[in-house]
Amino acid sequence: MAATNASAEAEAEARSILERAAESSFPPLHAVHHLLSVGACVRCILRLLGAYSSACSCASLTSSVLHSFLEEHDGSIKGGSCSCLSADDSYCSVCLGVLLPAWHRDEGLEMPQKENISSMISRVVQKEGYQVGEFSLEISLPPVIAANERAVRLYMKQKFGNENWFEDKMFPQQTMSVKEALRLLIVPLLEKQMNAKYGNSSFRIRLTYTHGDASQKLHCLLPNENNRKRKADSRNGSDTSNEAHKRNSTDANNKQISESDSFIYKTLESIQDHEFCNLIQLPPEKVFKPCHLVISCLRSPIYIGGRYLKLSRNVSQSCWIIDDERMGEASVEEIIGGNVRAICRGDSCKFHAAGREDIDVRMLGSGRPFLVELLNVRSIPSEIEVQQIEDRINNSETKYVRVRNLKLVGNEIWSMMREGEAEKQKQYAALIWTSRELAENDLHNISVTKEMEIVQKTPIRVLHRRSPLERKRIIHWMEIEKVAGGSNYYLLQLCTQAGTYIKEFVHGDLGRTHPSIGTILGCRAEILQLDVTDVKMDFLQ
Repeated sequence: MAATNASAEAEAEARSILERAAESSFPPLHAVHHLLSVGACVRCILRLLGAYSSACSCASLTSSVLHSFLEEHDGSIKGGSCSCLSADDSYCSVCLGVLLPAWHRDEGLEMPQKENISSMISRVVQKEGYQVGEFSLEISLPPVIAANERAVRLYMKQKFGNENWFEDKMFPQQTMSVKEALRLLIVPLLEKQMNAKYGNSSFRIRLTYTHGDASQKLHCLLPNENNRKRKADSRNGSDTSNEAHKRNSTDANNKQISESDSFIYKTLESIQDHEFCNLIQLPPEKVFKPCHLVISCLRSPIYIGGRYLKLSRNVSQSCWIIDDERMGEASVEEIIGGNVRAICRGDSCKFHAAGREDIDVRMLGSGRPFLVELLNVRSIPSEIEVQQIEDRINNSETKYVRVRNLKLVGNEIWSMMREGEAEKQKQYAALIWTSRELAENDLHNISVTKEMEIVQKTPIRVLHRRSPLERKRIIHWMEIEKVAGGSNYYLLQLCTQAGTYIKEFVHGDLGRTHPSIGTILGCRAEILQLDVTDVKMDFLQ
């Protein structure tokens, strides 16, 4: 009984909408009836005639209800004598079934099923495991729908253009688009089913509608260079073999698929009405298959930033594999990214850092700034979950990597990190060996050096993967002291401009870095160990 009452109320609402439309600026009912007879659905009829939100958002407003209304109100239509509603299974000749309240689907069952589009979307979101508080909706339609709409307009102009009411009431300048009508139809139901708000959200639901048959026909009808060439070849009798025919068919399909919608829209806009009428069937023919719908979900990237310390000399920053063999025991990227991705359940992640250190160089001090860019995450982590990620990394048995100040950050911090990376200073501690024992004067000369400019050519060790350039860099200050109990071993601490090659600054790289510690001291100098002790950046300190 409740279902019956609900159905009666829904139909009453639909008829009320039609009554209000008829009382306002509705064109003569015989024109509405004619649109119905050429295969336009009730929503396309009403939106093209200027009826807006109430008509398009009412799911119970069907072509059958409109037909029944016309029979009652149009004196030219006798009860039961009108056959404008097709007995076949055709879809709207304008929107190709996009504005149907129920979507036809076939999942290998004996009988096709009908399911509300909003229910389908909600089920896809749930199946993918997204946590959603707000969503936006993107809709992509095949250009053939725009062509169909224009064809109906021109057809009705030919049919009723001489009638007095036509110019004032038929097809107003500002009509509701199929996209707008579809949003009005499904958004309220989506909000209710997903318990989420519709708005400008980073979580996007995309509905991609395609209609291969109708789009291919439109493509073949539109004037373009390839079509003219095929027609000319046909007239000349060339390339008529079966193999050539198959090849042409495949090429046409590939061309249709690869043709951008924007180009087709532009072509349609460039065609004058008289040319359009010669090219396109008026009214558009009925179709017996609806558009194919693909529902996809995507969340904009989120960023988790912080600073990392690398405590091992056998861990690379990014995954390093040569000839299918891993270099090092692990990577910072995998350790941090893997733990972050596990919590957020993203499709993938990208690791970005403010510079990098070699695999045999430790990153100490306050750590190196980094961002993990997470793509299409199913859930956005809370502050508690971010802290859990930090604890999990820092309490790992391997102790390879630690993180500090891990936070969920906005994408604006990306530019902040890039700006800081170019301007930052870095401090190092290097264990070096010299071919002679250094005198106090040598140690003093190095320690008083300030703001020294050096010139570095791309190091030999990275020439295979970096451009051969010459770079000027600044050594801001240096301090050096003898290592107790060691002969010719010294601890060199220095602060340099970003991008300075420290190893080459010590040994000179066969003269490719000048001056170097070796040339300053007038002896051979080698670097044995290197640590980064500070990256001076105002970034998640």
